[in-house]
Amino acid sequence: MRPVTPRGFRDVLFEEAAERRAVTCSISDVFLRYGFRFVETPALEEYATLEAAAGSSLEGTAFRMVDLDGSLLALRPEMTLPIARLAAARLGDAPGPYRLCYAGDVYREHASLRGESRQFAQLGVELLGANGPSSDAEIVCALVDALTAAGLADFTVGVGTVAVLRALIEAAGAGEDWSRALLAAAHARNLVELDRLARDAAVAPAVGEALRRVVRIGGGREAIAACRAATEAVGCAGSLDSLEAAWELVEAAGASERVRVDFGILRSFDYYTGLIVEAYAPGLGLPLGGGGRYDDVLAAFGKPMPAAGFALSLERVMIALAAQGVEVPVRGLDAVVGGESIAVARECARLRAAGWRVLASPDAMRGELAAIASAAGAATWLVAGDGAATSSADGTPVSLASPPAQSGSFSKGGCCD
Repeated sequence: MRPVTPRGFRDVLFEEAAERRAVTCSISDVFLRYGFRFVETPALEEYATLEAAAGSSLEGTAFRMVDLDGSLLALRPEMTLPIARLAAARLGDAPGPYRLCYAGDVYREHASLRGESRQFAQLGVELLGANGPSSDAEIVCALVDALTAAGLADFTVGVGTVAVLRALIEAAGAGEDWSRALLAAAHARNLVELDRLARDAAVAPAVGEALRRVVRIGGGREAIAACRAATEAVGCAGSLDSLEAAWELVEAAGASERVRVDFGILRSFDYYTGLIVEAYAPGLGLPLGGGGRYDDVLAAFGKPMPAAGFALSLERVMIALAAQGVEVPVRGLDAVVGGESIAVARECARLRAAGWRVLASPDAMRGELAAIASAAGAATWLVAGDGAATSSADGTPVSLASPPAQSGSFSKGGCCD
């Protein structure tokens, strides 16, 4: 039998795995600096639990299975709903705020002909129990800092709000069927269909004009003023107050250079309730990640509280780094240690205790060690001698103060170093 991986899944080998781990650690350090704390959830959830919060959007995307007890389970298709379930079930009655973060795999089913991956790594944060511009700005700034720490030189974080479109739909008063159709067009970013619906005879001309204009507005802080002007005639300008206050905080934090207001960001409206964010890199046709405010989700689990967060796709971040020619700094082996086997065992233990990454090569001597070190990607090679003496490739004694310098750069003392 020829062993193969299932469709849409893949193995990750040494160099790529090391780079993915390094990027994960850099992003994770940002989360920790914001006061977020890591949690882990099981890969499997009760299907009914996910369905209670996700609704029909779960159908056709979740891997479903029945266990020996007859329970219908699903592999988690994203991380926000499991985190919400964890908060409702495990964090007690305290109102928060809770700052939770995660790094884990998610799984989504696709038809065979689509050729898409079915396993992804996501890194993200969830700020639960906090509302208002300050918490929205914290989410935006954490996203900017996470992508900067990952090493991306060129990216943009788009911010918007679903509150404007919700207010315009309510002002239109064109009925449930029209509202559902317009939300579907907005979610699909189908501006042609959105324009057609905005011209519906049941929609007041002022509302229809505002709908057509708003989704095309983008830029810096001036975009918020432009959106106010577009919606003021129909009484919806107040829905921008929270976004404008959050923008001022992002600006004060020095992150606004990376942020663009974009009222064309139209994520799932049956999920988000206010702020929405998406991150982009040039040449990548899909967002690096996204999120926003989802204040109604935890109510489905009996613990209503405001919530906001974002998730990044590790795979897409890695593609963007490669496209920008960024070499991910990865720490390899510090040394290969050869010599008489007892001395090698003693010296390897001593060096590892001092923080070195060493490969033992007992009975290998000077003539062989250079080739072994080169093949292993080690920074140097050492010969263990009698007693505690160790000599390096150039014959000098080895200091245990620090491992030898390696090519590239990497921070030491981080969460994963």
